[in-house]
Amino acid sequence: MDNARFADQIQQGCKALGVELGEDVTPRLQRLMGELLKWNAKVNLTAITAEEEVLEKHFLDSLAVLPEVEGAGSVLDVGAGAGFPGLPLKMARPSLAVTMVDAVGKKVGYLKAVIAVAGLGLTGTKAVHTRAEGKPEAEGLPRADRVIARAFMDLPDWLDLAPAYLAEGGHVVAMLGKAQGEDELRAQAEKRGLKLVSARAYRLPFSGAERQVASFAKQ
Repeated sequence: MDNARFADQIQQGCKALGVELGEDVTPRLQRLMGELLKWNAKVNLTAITAEEEVLEKHFLDSLAVLPEVEGAGSVLDVGAGAGFPGLPLKMARPSLAVTMVDAVGKKVGYLKAVIAVAGLGLTGTKAVHTRAEGKPEAEGLPRADRVIARAFMDLPDWLDLAPAYLAEGGHVVAMLGKAQGEDELRAQAEKRGLKLVSARAYRLPFSGAERQVASFAKQ
C-alpha cells in the first residue's frame, strides 16, 4: 500500500468513526505497520497480514475508542498482544502514559523493540511481561485512569479482573464484538459493584464489522 492510499484510508476511516488525528500521526502509523509485518514474519503476532485489514482491524479498531480515553492521563492495555489498542492510542494522544502487559514473552519483546524505534513517538510507553491476575503491585503494574482490553477475555471475567488496576475515578473499558444490550451490561456491572458509564455500538468503516465499546466505573 503506497503512502497516499494509506493516508486516504486512515483519513476516511477516522472521519467515519468520528475521531481526529494530528497530521503527523498517519505516517507514524504506516511505519508501525511496516514494523509489525516485518516482525510477524518471525514471531507470531497477528493472523491478520493483509495491509488493508491491518489498517482497519488493528489501527482503526484501536483508534475507534479514542472517545473513551479522552481526558485520561494513563492507560493500561491488558493482554496487549501486538500492541492494540495501546500503540495507536499513544500515537494519537502523545500525552497518554501507556503501559501494555502480555503474558507472552515474544510479544512483549516486539513491543519493547518497537517502542525504541526512533520517530514513532512512543517514548515513555512501557511493555511488561507478566500475567495480569489482579495484583498490580506484585506484578509491577500501575493503576491507570483507563484499563482497557480488546478480545482478551469474556466480559464477566474482564469485569472481575480489571477494577484491581483502576486509579481513583478511573474507568474499565471493554472492547467488544457484537453489541450487548445495556440492561445486560448494567446487570453484569452491578454484580461486581460497578456501574455502566457508557455503551456505544458502531461498525468498522470498510468491512462493516460490528463493534461495541463499554465503559464501567466503581460505584
